[in-house]
Amino acid sequence: MHERLDVKPFATLDAIARHWAATAPDAAALVDGDRLISWRALGCCTDACARMLASASVDREDRVAIVAENCLELVALLFATSARGACAVIVNPRLSARELDAILDHAQPRCVVAAVDVSAEAAAHAERLGASRTEVAGLRTLGISMRVPEASEDIASAPGQQLAAIVYTSGTSGRPKGVVLTHANLLFVAQASARLRALGPDDRVLGVLPICHVFGLASMLLGTCYAGACLYLFPRFEAARTLAAIEHARLTVVQGVPAMYAKLLSQLGPHAKVHAPALRFLSAGGSPLDATLKARVEFRFGATLHNGYGLTECSPSVSQTRLDAPRTDTSVGHAIPGVGIRIVEPSLRDAARGDIGELWVRGPNVMKGYFRDADATSQAMTPDGWLRTGDLARQQADGALFIVGRLKELIIRSGFNVLPGEVEAVLNACPGVSQSVVVGRAGHDGNEDVIAFVELVPGCAAGEREIQAFAAADLAPYKRPVEIRVLDALPASPSGKVLRHELKRLAQRSSR
Repeated sequence: MHERLDVKPFATLDAIARHWAATAPDAAALVDGDRLISWRALGCCTDACARMLASASVDREDRVAIVAENCLELVALLFATSARGACAVIVNPRLSARELDAILDHAQPRCVVAAVDVSAEAAAHAERLGASRTEVAGLRTLGISMRVPEASEDIASAPGQQLAAIVYTSGTSGRPKGVVLTHANLLFVAQASARLRALGPDDRVLGVLPICHVFGLASMLLGTCYAGACLYLFPRFEAARTLAAIEHARLTVVQGVPAMYAKLLSQLGPHAKVHAPALRFLSAGGSPLDATLKARVEFRFGATLHNGYGLTECSPSVSQTRLDAPRTDTSVGHAIPGVGIRIVEPSLRDAARGDIGELWVRGPNVMKGYFRDADATSQAMTPDGWLRTGDLARQQADGALFIVGRLKELIIRSGFNVLPGEVEAVLNACPGVSQSVVVGRAGHDGNEDVIAFVELVPGCAAGEREIQAFAAADLAPYKRPVEIRVLDALPASPSGKVLRHELKRLAQRSSR
């Protein structure tokens, strides 16, 4: 494979912006709507944001919560937070007030900064938090809300392990967990992503993956910036706008989740092909890739759809198919250079080649741990540094990985993790609901639907519409059930434990 990247390793995230502002100041760094932002301009915006954070008393190892869609403001704030030696907590503005407050209460940031002129949701959160409107040179208006964080013993970083970001992801404990990622974690993945995509300064990259998600943060944003390429930022995915950008902006690299590709094909109509005059790299990640969807995408785009696997705890990249070895199957490829993997049986012995076991990962991509949760960290990581992913995999003779299932009950919807327990907690709070169970239902577009089964309090006549309306107030759209089925009684074992697997089968049958 031809590698186009020839850049010295960076020590911190903001060093990326400083390097390209010095060496290629007039080259395009970002395109945000109608604005083309050079590396010089991005450097100036970053410096201005750093001064704003300094005036807000943000210092080394403080947390800065950034509430923003993909935009120049988010990128500048991320690099500015790094420049202050602080740790970024990027939050999706589409979260409900309850969801966002839970993250803020756990992360304990020094301040919350919202891109209030970019999205109505960010503006609403800022107003609710009592934010002051702040003008920063080169940027649209920001809202900043000051907080008094509690002391946290486990935020202190060892030499060479300076913290860069805390990314909140659904876990199995019933609440989102904060994955602590260092500069070394994220920069390792950024460099690997740039090399595996053979990125260079002439590339134009689609920037539609949400930067609040680690896939969008590390692989898309930081990987693109690492190589000095230009990222075309989109605050939200819109199929028609994305197809137009691929054609008219002559994008060379497109990354997305499988559900995104399914929507692009639906936008095209039954037989039309994508006009992608400059496209040279196309890849999927974030959720399982269906073989039928892969074949349809490759036919319509006229290019190989590469595949990869990762998880937030691995910053996120673990494996990727290679440019010089395209695959016709749905393998997630080989482990990226520098990352070790094991397929482990329940006995904790390594599985034989071709057998299924839990995937364990060790390398520079593995997280520092879960923020303020030493017990969860010790459960996820072995003393010698292996991360138990909770995913079931097999490795075939050529070393290629296949992900075949999950030990976890997580549902992956539009590339985001949905925790059944979190959704169930909201549904169970609805007047008239006795108990609920939420399961995932595999779709035909590489996505998973969130399906809820509900048992009502005797005598209650609440229906799906009423329960949906109640849940909508406290759940982000991607977490809301697409179907709520009211049962006379949830199936249970003699001990009273709800038989989740029976409901999962029922959900799958109902889709046929």
